[in-house]
Amino acid sequence: MSTPVFRRATPVDTDRCFDIEITSYEGDEAATREKIATRINLYPEGFLCMTLDDEIIGFINAGCAWEVVMSDEEFKELVGHDPAAPNAVIMSVVVHPDFQGKGYASLLMREFIAQMKSMGKKTIHLMCKDRHIDLYAHFGYRYIKPSSSDHGGMAWHEMMMTL
Repeated sequence: MSTPVFRRATPVDTDRCFDIEITSYEGDEAATREKIATRINLYPEGFLCMTLDDEIIGFINAGCAWEVVMSDEEFKELVGHDPAAPNAVIMSVVVHPDFQGKGYASLLMREFIAQMKSMGKKTIHLMCKDRHIDLYAHFGYRYIKPSSSDHGGMAWHEMMMTL
């Protein structure tokens, strides 16, 4: 079995990352190709790819904010993003369905947390569905509140980790 390799996304990764995004997320919750491209172009330091045999199998992307407002839809296009801000805000945590259930998401999250710590970030914020609350709690995120966001027409919950 190959060992996963982690690296920053580059513009040539846009199509593969978009394919994973739309294959893995339900309905309207997937980011558009344009949003994926914007996130890679504006903040590659916050766009971590996991590869196996040189193929991207999953990724986490984030932006940074001084004040976190999880329901801010514009932030998904990095409007208001400041790379110097201390709070990372995750927008996607995704592993292609062909590679799910094999522990790759855990490896990806642990690497992302380590990178955010090394960059001097103070917190990591995310939104998740009911079924993922326990998973993120396992990594050390704590439950904040139900989110006012109805992104993709779904119910979300805000969680945060202090680094």
